[in-house]
Amino acid sequence: MNVNKLKNYFPIFEWGVNYNKLTFSNDIMAALIVTIMLVPQSLAYAMLAGLPPEMGLYASMLPIILYAIFGTSRTLAVGPVAVVSLLTAASIGKFALPGSSEYIIAAITLAFMSGIFLIILGFFKLGFLANFLSHPVISGFITASGIIIVTSQLKHILGVNSSGHNLIEIISVLFSNINDFSFITFAIGISTILFLFWVRNGLYPLLLSVGFKRHSASLISKIGPVAAIIASTIFVWFFKLDFYGVKIVGEVPKGLPSLSVPSFSFSVWNSLIGSAILLSLIGFVESISVAQTLAAKRRQRINPDQELIGLGMANLGAAFSSGLPVTGGFSRSVVNYDAGAETPAAGAFTAIGLCLVSLFLTPLIFFLPKATLAATIIVAVISLIDFSILKKTWFYSKADFMAVFLTILVTLVIGVEAGVIAGILTSILIHIFKTSRPHIAVVGQVPKTEHFRNVSRHNVITDPKILTIRVDESLYFANTRFLEDRIYKEISKKLDLEHVVIMCSAINTIDMSALASLELINERLIISGVKFHLSEVKGPVLDKLKGTNFINKLSGQIFQSQFQTNSLTK
Repeated sequence: MNVNKLKNYFPIFEWGVNYNKLTFSNDIMAALIVTIMLVPQSLAYAMLAGLPPEMGLYASMLPIILYAIFGTSRTLAVGPVAVVSLLTAASIGKFALPGSSEYIIAAITLAFMSGIFLIILGFFKLGFLANFLSHPVISGFITASGIIIVTSQLKHILGVNSSGHNLIEIISVLFSNINDFSFITFAIGISTILFLFWVRNGLYPLLLSVGFKRHSASLISKIGPVAAIIASTIFVWFFKLDFYGVKIVGEVPKGLPSLSVPSFSFSVWNSLIGSAILLSLIGFVESISVAQTLAAKRRQRINPDQELIGLGMANLGAAFSSGLPVTGGFSRSVVNYDAGAETPAAGAFTAIGLCLVSLFLTPLIFFLPKATLAATIIVAVISLIDFSILKKTWFYSKADFMAVFLTILVTLVIGVEAGVIAGILTSILIHIFKTSRPHIAVVGQVPKTEHFRNVSRHNVITDPKILTIRVDESLYFANTRFLEDRIYKEISKKLDLEHVVIMCSAINTIDMSALASLELINERLIISGVKFHLSEVKGPVLDKLKGTNFINKLSGQIFQSQFQTNSLTK
């Protein structure tokens, strides 16, 4: 296998050959900044998934290194993210208690299954399956997930116990335990939230006003959560607030992750297979959108199928190193990009930095209050909540509005998995409905041109002996009857009709059912004494038709342009 072929499967051979000292220094600087940012994020998202905090750190080590080898994005930062962590909790919370050994094994197994599924999709170039998650559905799902995530973290802010996989359950349990409210915990949580919002919106202009450059001010403001973690940890330790009911992270094991093995129990796989597929698709959509956005800024190319393999290998790495499911994260990837990362090696250096944190610094977070991590999650996730998608879809497309509305409603009321399924099914049903009733226009010639337009919209020339119909959709089994009914309806209005022409400029495919329908239309028109013609048939469609008997039986002609049909009455 030559180097060019290796590049297709191992993108590291593409950027690695030109690696130099300048690239190294830029990657190291970016890795340092992202490492500082990833420590609180990794801990927080592991907590969101109901897992021990160290698993968040572990999920940001080997997975990043494997993505650096197999991924095609130069700046994508892989690790735990909010939505995937929420999906993980929803998936494995059905049959195991959070924190139990069964729960941890289930999370590892979910990462393994997700990795296998993503690699299979990449190997067989099936990334198009993610297209069934339309943009409105994804937006609606992320908005609803953001609401659930924020609500689920209120228990840590209030200092009470709560559980549940949908908004109703979480709020119900939250209110039933409100008597356990801790004022000290609440004060820590609220002050951290206010501080993080100020860091996000107020620190940047403040740094600019005192002389910092825009780039430096932006990076400093994005690692603000570290300051909150340090301050709140020292505060809890100094005043011994854990004795007053403030819940802390506690002991986080020092050292590197040990080798873990997923479960191969049929019952576990049977319970998780659907969740693994949904999680993989959502994670891929989120990751590829971030990767392509950042790559476009540098005029770089992303290979979606290889990205599937890269993310799949990252999840396998998480599964064998005691981690949880991972994908490309938006905030950390943007920070990685802004910090000057030039190659995926920056991710590998970040992994090394997190290894050092895990080896030497974990005792320092013993007194870290869970309220601070919850505040970090809330502030990070609240920006994902975007109800404007409802307004946009309402005015643009009522069908898309229905898909978004149902996705949000089902996610909030039933749960995240049901919400995704509802969104996908609604999108597919809407697509089938739209394509089963395609836009069909009777067209005529625009005066003094060779163009043909809709008779209902333009002042055009028509011939009573010719009926030309333009079908603005591919023909397949779901819309053939609709086409037949429309043709027969138009024929009944024209007593002098001699020719029917289907203008095929917008038809990209004709399946077997549609071909049978065209043959039937041709036979019925022959009986009526009317000739049947096609015009402007696209090359690939015509190639398919030539391989059938339809062309031989066609009573009329196939015209290269619609203008040529004027010769029919001359």
